[in-house]
Amino acid sequence: SDALQAAINQEKKEKSYHRKKTARILVSFTVFLVLLVLLFLLSVNIGSLKVSFNKLFRGLFIAYDQDVATVYDLRFPRIFISMLAGAAVAVSGVLFQAVLRNPLADPGIMGISSGAGFAAVVITAAAPTLFFFTPLFAFLGGLFAFLLVYSLSWKGGLSPLRIILVGAAVNAMFTGLSSGFNSMSGGNLSGVASIVNGNITMKTWDDVKTLAPYVLIGLVLAVLLASMCNLLALEDKTARGLGVNVNAMRLVISLAAVLLASISTAVAGAVSFLGLIVPHIGRILIGSNHKVLIPFSAILGAFLFLLADTLGRTVAAPYEISASVIMSIAGGPFFIILLRRSKKYAG
Repeated sequence: SDALQAAINQEKKEKSYHRKKTARILVSFTVFLVLLVLLFLLSVNIGSLKVSFNKLFRGLFIAYDQDVATVYDLRFPRIFISMLAGAAVAVSGVLFQAVLRNPLADPGIMGISSGAGFAAVVITAAAPTLFFFTPLFAFLGGLFAFLLVYSLSWKGGLSPLRIILVGAAVNAMFTGLSSGFNSMSGGNLSGVASIVNGNITMKTWDDVKTLAPYVLIGLVLAVLLASMCNLLALEDKTARGLGVNVNAMRLVISLAAVLLASISTAVAGAVSFLGLIVPHIGRILIGSNHKVLIPFSAILGAFLFLLADTLGRTVAAPYEISASVIMSIAGGPFFIILLRRSKKYAG
């Protein structure tokens, strides 16, 4: 019958659509993983000292090589911090956008990163012996900034535009406090200056060891929360009808997002717009299912931040531009375009 044939055709169309979507997801993951590996190898060789892939492999795994040892100690920590911080900030942006249902949400724009940065600056200057606990203090600072933005934005409900405006004010306040603290120290505290300026030039393996555990824990937690993020896409009434505690979900996801943004800020400094750009690119390429969007955003965030750092090392050589500045230059126009196109959030 015609109805049966129509049902069969519809089923075929759905299967074809799912096959194409799966293929697009696999291609996107593969392409950016390959690009990340290639960029990693390129970054290793940017500078006055260059090593071939064969020499690098032998120096790392077979026999000691002075050139490889120099590259390993000077460039590898910077590269790993770029990838870890990029992944953390990007996934934090995904989580914030899911919680607030706001495509303009970003830990940098909302003041989370600057709040975490200020806490990290204070603890670095006042108690440098607590170096390895800096991410924990930064988390508390980021959490305070988030609660401040959330409470000041609440007026019978949460307006996306109000969150952005309040976040911008909170961001300016904490950024000013951090800069003032740096100025009061005479700019002589390199740890403080690196956080304020987002400078990862002189990072060491100690910084990698400090950052890596927190980032990995945060990313694993984010992946485990992917199903909750998908549920938050539903209307609150619908989610509650399914027996879901919406407020509890928002709280848990927000804590994970603040953790990821704060720990990256504690080591790499505040990074704006990365958490805004990556989720949008991810949705265009692979869709809105957070079970694939979160891991893809981690890869894309690592790639983009490492790319920003690599460009910063090359465009004005022998001088350097910090990766956070490169991201601000690239992200500013993107934010303006997104704001103009999103009529719902423009006012």
